[in-house]
Amino acid sequence: MATAAQTTTPHRRCQHIDYLLHLADNALVLGQRNAEWCGHGPVLEEDIALANMSLDLIGQARLLYQHTAALMSDGATEAVIEDALAYFRDAGEFRNYTLLELPHHGALAPGSATGRDYAVTIVRNFLYSALMVLLWDALQASSDAQLAAIAAKSLKEAHYHLRHSRDWLVRLGDGTVESHARAQAALNHLMPYVQEFWTSSAMETAAAQSAIGVAAATLHPAWDAIVHDALVEATLERPAAAGYTPHGKTGLHSEHLSYLLGEMQGLARQHPEATW
Repeated sequence: MATAAQTTTPHRRCQHIDYLLHLADNALVLGQRNAEWCGHGPVLEEDIALANMSLDLIGQARLLYQHTAALMSDGATEAVIEDALAYFRDAGEFRNYTLLELPHHGALAPGSATGRDYAVTIVRNFLYSALMVLLWDALQASSDAQLAAIAAKSLKEAHYHLRHSRDWLVRLGDGTVESHARAQAALNHLMPYVQEFWTSSAMETAAAQSAIGVAAATLHPAWDAIVHDALVEATLERPAAAGYTPHGKTGLHSEHLSYLLGEMQGLARQHPEATW
């Protein structure tokens, strides 16, 4: 019996792979960013919480890379492995949202030796996880059975990520004068980047047409409702999502991704034949 990868056109198969890479790259890059707090969390409990969420995201990425590698290896003369997709692609080949590669730097973090602002981390995790609880839920009905199974597992984790980030968003926004100011500044900084969620790309259009994926724009009203309710409770003002729309999911990234990948991929590239 022919596999799904064999019965689709080469173009459609390529879009399918790009869509899976988009999902995997999102998880890997945010997982790497959140892991930067390991040993530097504001309190021990949060240090552990962010490390656990990073492991969740990297676990999602691994499942998606494994599935992608299997599709790419089907009919190929040489097998593709998951590590090659994570460690041996350059920045322009990554398909993650630009939002996820940005550093934790905030405009209101004086006195921080690292420049990290926890409010930036919390706001980004909230904006992204609010999308992913909707997207993973919808992807449980994917015509790609393996992706549907990954979505079912990932949805449980995304619910926890949303609950954690929302709780902290409210705590910061409705807290002290300084915590409110930092949370508002982080929201003002990051909100324009979410415009990329709702812009269509060839891979997403093809994935939605084949019922493999979901057109994220259809999730916009539900995402708006989640964000609105949280911001009201946090006493934060929603800034306008205006300005330049980033295109990370089509391979056009900020300068920050290459630095992140340099740190993440350095060991693997120095010892490409190493086994563990």
